[in-house]
Amino acid sequence: MAETGYRQLRTSRANDVMGTIARTFSYIGKHYRFRFIAAICFTILSSLTGVISSYLFTPIINDYIVPYIGQQNPDLSGFVKMLGVMALVYCGGLISSFSFSKLMSIVSTGTLNYMRQDLFRVMEKLPVRFFDTRTHGEVMNYYTNDIDTIRPMMADAFPTLITTIITIVGCFSFMFTLNFSLSMIMVVFLIFMFIVTYFLAKGSRKTFAGLQKQVSNVSGYTQEMFSGQKVIKVFNHEKQTMDGFMNFNRELYKYSLNTNMYASILMPINANLSYIAYAIVAVVGSKMTIEGKMRIGDLASFMLFVRQFAGPISNLSQQFNGIMMSLAGAERVFDLMDKEGELDYGIIELVNVEEGKEELVETEHKTERWAWKVPVDPPKYIELKGDIRLNNVTFRYVEGKDILKNISLYAKPGQKIAFVGSTGAGKTTITNLINRFYDVEDLEGMITFDGIPIKEIKKDDLRKSVGVVLQDTNLFSGTIMDNIRYGRLDATDEECIRAAKISNADSFIERLPHGYQTMLSANGSNLSQGQRQLLNIARCAVADPPVMVLDEATSSIDTHTEKLIEKGMDELMSGRTTFVIAHRLSTVRNANAIIVLEHGEIIERGTHEDLLKLKGRYYQLYTGKAQLE
Repeated sequence: MAETGYRQLRTSRANDVMGTIARTFSYIGKHYRFRFIAAICFTILSSLTGVISSYLFTPIINDYIVPYIGQQNPDLSGFVKMLGVMALVYCGGLISSFSFSKLMSIVSTGTLNYMRQDLFRVMEKLPVRFFDTRTHGEVMNYYTNDIDTIRPMMADAFPTLITTIITIVGCFSFMFTLNFSLSMIMVVFLIFMFIVTYFLAKGSRKTFAGLQKQVSNVSGYTQEMFSGQKVIKVFNHEKQTMDGFMNFNRELYKYSLNTNMYASILMPINANLSYIAYAIVAVVGSKMTIEGKMRIGDLASFMLFVRQFAGPISNLSQQFNGIMMSLAGAERVFDLMDKEGELDYGIIELVNVEEGKEELVETEHKTERWAWKVPVDPPKYIELKGDIRLNNVTFRYVEGKDILKNISLYAKPGQKIAFVGSTGAGKTTITNLINRFYDVEDLEGMITFDGIPIKEIKKDDLRKSVGVVLQDTNLFSGTIMDNIRYGRLDATDEECIRAAKISNADSFIERLPHGYQTMLSANGSNLSQGQRQLLNIARCAVADPPVMVLDEATSSIDTHTEKLIEKGMDELMSGRTTFVIAHRLSTVRNANAIIVLEHGEIIERGTHEDLLKLKGRYYQLYTGKAQLE
């Protein structure tokens, strides 16, 4: 959970309504306690002024208006004073309403801000598996739709609930002082209203939760289709895309229909019950007034209380849809917040070292040497050399479907190891395991780094030692210099420029109007695919990692550009253990070892010349007698 989360509430189940509400308002208690208390006070004050103003009609009618009937020159001073008192009460109510509305706007907006911060902190700690199994649109839906639905519960529904409670209690307090019999009629109708609200709310929770899920599905599908518009148009898949959207939208329609049905029938039912109650009270009250059992001023105030009593209940009924949506959205948000982050039991750190008198000495400044710091007394330092080994590794993403089957391989310090094989053979999976994006079960093999099981190395430190250049380029909004520096945030401009020259990105950057200060947006859409990949390589170069993984790093670069950067890449890989995944076999000819994978198993290993002599799978691929699938 995020650092500012509330561990004492974490155990509450996501489908626990009271737990969800309590957890939501715990954010208010943490950040906006006094403003929220002030808003509640103003809400109570506003509700009381409405009740009091209605009661003031009783003395005005009974003590002034009725006695004035038939008088030639009545004394209006007392009547004017009462009107002044009523005006002050209404002004107090107006000021209170304005104050609580402004305060609740600050509280609700600020609370959602803190919730988004906590959600982002949690999401940053989630394992790669989480993002691999969800679309970008579905993830974004947590930040937009799900959190935004919580606002009505805080800003509208909660103040309305307080107003309803205060109004009902206040109205009944005065109503019972005015007439007991009429008050009991209203009690019966109030019970009916609560019964109707309870059963409708109980039956609608599942439909609202389903609606939020369908909204997420539509968002995910829409985002995916927007991202792939060029592919859709190239292959004339507009109709299939539209059909897919219609299927998702149809499911959303079904859930929306059910949820809106629940939300739409509650308000009319409660409103009609209040109208019936008003009519019955009017008839019975008029009869009692005619019979002299009730004064006309008492009846007038009582009728105002009936209307005032029905108003907040009707308003609360109108909030029903928003409340259910808020609960469904909050449940999804807190369910995500409660997901476990990446488990990391590693204790070994990566530190800069320099040569001491007898042994390696840890240093704060950057050096060209790294070591694994084992936390014993005194600390033990194992120099990072880049010896990586997989011993009898078996791995699966989904139970029952092995991706890697008893894989054993080694990469000695400074060696370049190339992986070749068909799609799905397990090449990228190996690099994912080396980075600990996924972990191997203890009984299914072991991966070691300089003789240390990588599970004993802290994930951040392990990943700091391994630079990765992926096939998919990801650039961020900002300048080209910022994107290169993303590899190492403390890198100087000179180091970033040197990294760009190594990757051969410097030549095209200098031709841009603003050079390294050129702004990028929308994942670098103003650059070519090859240029984006060159920046990706430069980012890795500035990180200066001891181990490198190039996952189809040159797949988006044309042959001419590939030759231009080959020398720079050789310089970048010099002295580093490097893993290369490539479909272009020409890029791996100089590898120390080429490993051919098929169906999760190693079928060949050797140098380019050795494998050609073997005349096996690699020979067939290289000579064009077979193709990678």
